[in-house]
Amino acid sequence: MTTDSDATGAPVRTHKDYYTALHQAALTISSSLELEQVLQSIAMGITEAMQVKACVIRLLDERTGRLQLSAGYGLSGDYLAKGPVEVWQSPVDSEALRGAPVIIPDVRTDSRFQYKAAAEREGIVTLLCVPLEVHGRAIGVLRVYTGETCAFHEDDVQFLTVLASLSALAIENANLYESVKRSYDGVMDVLWGSSTH
Repeated sequence: MTTDSDATGAPVRTHKDYYTALHQAALTISSSLELEQVLQSIAMGITEAMQVKACVIRLLDERTGRLQLSAGYGLSGDYLAKGPVEVWQSPVDSEALRGAPVIIPDVRTDSRFQYKAAAEREGIVTLLCVPLEVHGRAIGVLRVYTGETCAFHEDDVQFLTVLASLSALAIENANLYESVKRSYDGVMDVLWGSSTH
């Protein structure tokens, strides 16, 4: 992707990158009901557009209070298997699930971050986390990680929030599709089952 550089030569995220990623996410969501594929594509697009180390989408399992990994891009299997993300043990996720974006400039030293040692081994420094919301109800979180100290700006937060909303819409659409499919299959079983007797 086309990027600009600042005076230090570090890449600078551009609005063009964001518009391209938003367009691609909208196309992906509108062309597939395969939730895993859609979320994986969104995570990859965010990572590339924001020029960050990684992106993770986690959905809340209300029964267990855990955030389950739904999609990820840019992180090792070891990091992803570091342990459960319990909402009650993760102030970052608790805050995001209440509707507020969370920025942590250095996860290695911030007490709100749950797995500091694993993050350091993975080379993670800065975190931006936003809620996934459906009709005002938080259903998960979308996180991006950088490998160096990074100052996220309001346009970065807005971009990630919009993509979190699109991701939540994809999740809702996939769940509705599955519900309708189950209902249809149930009706067909009843109809075909009763006509054979």
